[in-house]
Amino acid sequence: MSARGRLRTYFLTGIIVAGPLAITAYITWWIIALIDSFVKPLIPASYLPDHYLPFSIPGIGLVIAFVAVTLLGFLTANLVGRSIIEFGEVLLARTPVISGLYKGLRQIFETLFSANGTSFRTVGLVEFPVKGTWSVVFLSAPAAPEVEGALQGRGIGEGELVGVFLPCAPNPTTGFFFYLPRSEVVEVPISVDDAAKLVMSAGVIQPEDAQHRLHAMAANLRAAHAPESREPAPESV
Repeated sequence: MSARGRLRTYFLTGIIVAGPLAITAYITWWIIALIDSFVKPLIPASYLPDHYLPFSIPGIGLVIAFVAVTLLGFLTANLVGRSIIEFGEVLLARTPVISGLYKGLRQIFETLFSANGTSFRTVGLVEFPVKGTWSVVFLSAPAAPEVEGALQGRGIGEGELVGVFLPCAPNPTTGFFFYLPRSEVVEVPISVDDAAKLVMSAGVIQPEDAQHRLHAMAANLRAAHAPESREPAPESV
């Protein structure tokens, strides 16, 4: 390899190593600075170490926020704290605009951070946007009885309906949400993280230890949807 080729290889290797580290450090620093900017103004200056030091210590607001949220969870788990939270929720429920916003956000947070929740823990494949093309989806909660009853009453859905989220590449936070019969969803034995990497890289980064299973599953799907041959088998002599 020539000197120019070695220099190019070293440069690309440095980008591969330094790029993820730099972006991760920048995002982490941005989150810490954002939390500090919200929490520090709420604390009296005499209680902050920055008041007694000639320099500012980053992360103090993050530590205070973590302790405050933990204490809030501890108080909510007790009878007295639960009563206070319920009283505050009653006041919010009587506010016209804030009540709907609060209820929606609380349902989202309870679903995402619930230890017993099953949303977005299963990866599947569905035929989308046309027959014969398969897209990666994340399985959500089953359809509500009202939705399932309305669709089955029109003869649209048969069997159990499940909500699926189809992420768009390369940004998996955007996509489409729709209901499908569970029989039309092919579950894939890969993790949600691996599926997200697959979507973000547009198929370049394949899940580890699962490539052969994906190829075998695709072959089985093609074989299942291929028209059966009607020619009689040749008789053995």
